[in-house]
Amino acid sequence: MEQIFDAIRLYGELAYGFIFAYAASNSLLMVLFAGYVAHAGALDLGKLILVCWAGSFLGDCIRFWIGRRFGTKWLRSMPRLEQAMLTVARLADRHYLWLFFFYRFPNGIRSAAGFAFGISQIPRSTFLALNFVTAGLWSVAVVSAGYGFGHVSDKTLNDSASGLGIAMMVAFLGLFWFLSQKLERVIERK
Repeated sequence: MEQIFDAIRLYGELAYGFIFAYAASNSLLMVLFAGYVAHAGALDLGKLILVCWAGSFLGDCIRFWIGRRFGTKWLRSMPRLEQAMLTVARLADRHYLWLFFFYRFPNGIRSAAGFAFGISQIPRSTFLALNFVTAGLWSVAVVSAGYGFGHVSDKTLNDSASGLGIAMMVAFLGLFWFLSQKLERVIERK
């Protein structure tokens, strides 16, 4: 693990670019890991939060623009996906405020929701304002969770001098993945 931290320290600016791209594409697990790396001192916590915030905001703006510009025309060859997008767009029209606060966390939902927000009737200004706020909240929450996990696992490693910290990190990431899959299935049933 120390070799990874050293490589990140050596190529810091490139690492921030990589994390920006992952935050834009919706990778919750990469951002959690980045928070863990920030705890180890390989990344700056404040800069990391800003990079994740910007990536998350910009990625959703691009997906919104594509949805607004092309609607569901580009999905005609995939009727099941088109129907899912239209369902989410209708949900967004009715419950957009709540949806903005929850759609970022389940893995895979965020990409589809960005397009669906573009297809919906939500005004562009409303989307931009809510996207900006929720991207910030998401960045702070996820990076802080990774950072906090780094603190707990570091203490555990120092106390027990074993691989328990790494096992905890794997379990933590697995739990986040499992819960996001479960939430995704619940949303699909609606």
